[in-house]
Amino acid sequence: MTTSTPTPSPVVGPRDIALAHYAGRALLENVLARHGVTFQQSVTLRVVAVAEGPIERERLVGGVVGSLKIDAAEAGAVVDELIATDLLAAEGTSRIRITDGGRELYATTSAATAPITARIYDGIPTEDLAAAGRVLRLITERADAELAAVTR
Repeated sequence: MTTSTPTPSPVVGPRDIALAHYAGRALLENVLARHGVTFQQSVTLRVVAVAEGPIERERLVGGVVGSLKIDAAEAGAVVDELIATDLLAAEGTSRIRITDGGRELYATTSAATAPITARIYDGIPTEDLAAAGRVLRLITERADAELAAVTR
């Protein structure tokens, strides 16, 4: 009598996570390109779009640096690009707000990506998504700590 050994579930590793990220990013960049917006601009615009109101420029730049792992000068340049295209506006010397055009663009690109996201996540059990979320947050936390240690 032969005994069948269960096939172990594949282990998720850095390559799997990177491939999932880049596949999703490629889809997003495809939508953004139709509206003349870059990935970095989209990430920056989102920080202001979800804020309760105007946001301190330093906090905005810090949020973009934390999200994209770019330096503050590069993040500041993206903010300036969005101001130059009237998607963001400066209030005084230190606060940034989203303009009506920026809010419209954010809403348009969010609406365009929502059905894509729904199709990608369709059929994945909620408990699997919850577990993946916990693991990805832990990986991000640890990677951020490693990055902070090497950039000190």
